[in-house]
Amino acid sequence: MSKVEQIEQRRAQIVKQARTIRSMELGTLTEQMLPVRHKNKTHPVLRGPYYVLSRWENGKTRSRRVGKDELEQVQRDVANRKEFESLCAEFRELTHELGVLERTQAAADEALKKGLKPPSSKARK
Repeated sequence: MSKVEQIEQRRAQIVKQARTIRSMELGTLTEQMLPVRHKNKTHPVLRGPYYVLSRWENGKTRSRRVGKDELEQVQRDVANRKEFESLCAEFRELTHELGVLERTQAAADEALKKGLKPPSSKARK
């Protein structure tokens, strides 16, 4: 199997894998403990954990508290978003590599038509 065929096959796998992601959540999920003062105590007592989903939107940080009833789903959705972004990055890199290979092959084919020595792949990198 040629390098181009391998890249095309992996790109198809990435698209298929990305299509299985049904929901995702933008942002970062953090755990907070809040200090609460009690009467007759010198130090505050920590309460929590409370979960907050935060993201950057239109130049501002948007945050919302996540209840325990939706915590597991939000955690899965944040993980899905990270997986999706990873797949997109891999797809982008493979597409770039595919373009380089095709341009190099086109230049080699053109050189052969003209009766010249094809350009070295090492010189292109």
